[in-house]
Order: sequence, then structure tokens, then C-alpha cells
Amino acid sequence: MMKKNYLPRTKAQWISLITLKLLVKLVFVLAFSLQAQDKFGGATLYTVRDLMGQDAKATLKAVADIGYKYIEATDYKDGLFYGMKPAEFKAYLNSLGMEPISVHQGGVTLENADQLIADSKAAGFQYFVIPVPPMGHFKFNVKERSMGMSDEVVFINDVLNTIGEKCAAQGLKLLYHNHDFEFKPNGQGVVPMDYFLENTNPAWVNFQMDLFWVTTAGVDPVNYINKYPGRFKMWHVKDRDEQGRFAPVGLGTIDFARILSYAETSGLEYYIVEQDMVFDGMQPLEAIKISHDNLSKFGFH
Repeated sequence: MMKKNYLPRTKAQWISLITLKLLVKLVFVLAFSLQAQDKFGGATLYTVRDLMGQDAKATLKAVADIGYKYIEATDYKDGLFYGMKPAEFKAYLNSLGMEPISVHQGGVTLENADQLIADSKAAGFQYFVIPVPPMGHFKFNVKERSMGMSDEVVFINDVLNTIGEKCAAQGLKLLYHNHDFEFKPNGQGVVPMDYFLENTNPAWVNFQMDLFWVTTAGVDPVNYINKYPGRFKMWHVKDRDEQGRFAPVGLGTIDFARILSYAETSGLEYYIVEQDMVFDGMQPLEAIKISHDNLSKFGFH
């Protein structure tokens, strides 16, 4: 028995078929656009790190549902981001209407930098962030639960420049993320943050200003922005309560509206919501939802 030929035979039928295919494609594009159009702001996955360790994809879906557009990753091991290959991680974020924007690579060294940069680029990240002094120069006192760094600012500065140049060659931008200790004079009387800002090459190295830690250090973020214009390309946005603890945006004492008025001077390109720890029974996803709900009150969009 001969099979019936269902291919269109007339010009009108061909036009109808092509039109139908275009309409299907348009509906898909519109659906994806609607999914993403209300999303704004960035979130670091460090806040939800425990949940990411339990079920990365479900947690990313929850972050997307809150309304975040950009994602900062903080987990990389053996070429994988949260157990996913770079292209898979990027594709899954895109399927949720989100984009990879920055990645913290605390384990970077001069020896492994090329591989970490290549994987970060393959995952779609634009910013390669060094979150603490690299290569063993970050210090953590377990007993006192305090952070610090070695006095080797010249060496660290050279490492930042070297890795920054490597990043630039591959189309990535290197940022250094601060805590509070970089704003305090070291044993040689040098303020590390000032040294890095004055001695790194801005073509290769810029900074992710953590507004909580700057404030905790007793420093006015605006003063640094004015002193070093254009160097703070990204901010970590998190609040500080009256007890000095991490808090969701809008539930603390930091004057974000004032700081945001200097965004252009800062050179700000993206901001990332973060909350290192939660308190008083609050859950991480709850905290970043409160932050997202409050961002627009200060002018973030």
C-alpha cells in the first residue's frame, strides 16, 4: 500500500506551512522574553550554598522565581560548576531566564589560572573575581573567627596584575573582592586596599566593592569611590543591622540610596545581592527575596 503524501503541493499551502513555523518560533521567543522581562538584579549563590549542595537545579529555579536576572557562582571543582559542565550550567541558567555574570575563583593560582579562566569563559561568565588574597595569603583565625591576610601586598598585587592580564586576553574582566581587613594598615603600615588600587593596572584589574565589609571596616564607600573613580565595576549589596550582623537589603542601616547616587563615578556595571549568614530563624531564600523586594526602594533596577 502506498503511503499518502502529506507534503503541501500548492504555493498557498507552502506559504501557510512557513507562516505556521514562524508563528511557533515567535511564540517561543515571546514566552522566553516574558519569562525574563520582570527579572532584575544579581544574586550570588554563596547565600544559598547549602541548598545548592543539596539540589542545584531546584535552587536555581527558586532564585529565578524570586526575580533575579544575573547569577554569581562561587562553587567550582574539577572543571564543574555545581556539578555541571560549563556549557550545561550556562544553558540551564538561560532556560530559567537568567545569565551567568561573575564567578568567585578563590582557588586560583598562577599555575591553574589558564584552566580556570577557560572554564569560566565557557560557562558564560564576564567577570572573574578573586574573593580573597590568593595563593595562601588569606588568613582565617578559627578560634577568633576573624579574617586577615599576609603583609605580602607587593606579591599579591603582582599576582592580580598577572592573572588580570590573562583574563583580559581571553575577554574576561578580573575583579578583586574586599572584606574589612584590606582597609586596615598591615604590619608594615600599608593599607592593602589603597596599595592595590594604586598599583594594579586598571586595564587588567578592577574591584568588586562589598558594601557591608567596607562599612564594617569603618570606611565610607563614597570616599573610596570618589578617590578612585571608575575602579569599582561591581558591588556586593547586603545590609548591616544594628548588631553588626548581615541583613537583607532594607532591614539594616546602610544608606544604599546615597551610595547608589555615586554609581556612575564608581564605574558600576552590575550589582550582586549577598547575605553570608542568616539569623533569627530566617532562611536564605527568604532573605534574598526580601532583598529583591526592597532593591527598587533604593533605586536599584
